[in-house]
Amino acid sequence: MDRLRGWPVTLAEGPVGLRPLRLRDVRVWRDSRLRNANWLRPWEPSNPETPLFKTGLGPYISMAGTLRREARQGLALPWVVTYEGAFAGQLTVGAIVWGSARSAQIGYWVDGALAGRGIIPTAVAMAVDHCFFTTGLHRVEANIRPENHASRRVVEKLGFREEGIRRRHLHIDGAWRDHICYALTVEDAPRGLLARWRRAREAAAHGGTPHEEV
Repeated sequence: MDRLRGWPVTLAEGPVGLRPLRLRDVRVWRDSRLRNANWLRPWEPSNPETPLFKTGLGPYISMAGTLRREARQGLALPWVVTYEGAFAGQLTVGAIVWGSARSAQIGYWVDGALAGRGIIPTAVAMAVDHCFFTTGLHRVEANIRPENHASRRVVEKLGFREEGIRRRHLHIDGAWRDHICYALTVEDAPRGLLARWRRAREAAAHGGTPHEEV
């Protein structure tokens, strides 16, 4: 696939937005990563291309260039997460496989100062709906360290299915770490993940429990 269907695209739900990663995001991305270094370090892949602590602009330019090229090749959807119009984090759907698999992996991070506002669950729901109903993917995985309870809560709130441990799956914070594999297929959310997330939030606000989809 030479180009992803429906890409580039900007999505929004209330104050939360997703827009394509841009080269000119370099300074705000660098400043956010430096400010959030301790917040992100335990969960970040040990990757020399995107170090947390360097102040130069080269690492971002290299990463952004790679992701934008993969987007043109139909292999990634690299988004910036925004909140009330400002840079709030990053969400990438990557490792896209076509053919009989039509699968991908999703990863995300949010500025620690904005955690707890439902930004990332909303962003993930929008991204997954786009993957399923516009791009044409069938399955999306999220691989998360067992100790990363905040990230696990994101996918659990959205109804991702826990599928087991992937032993020493990624090199994180200086060592090979186990990850829990969570997954969702289009059959799991036939009416859309964002609609289900809206109902869950409304039910929580009123002290109730949303009805499960059938």
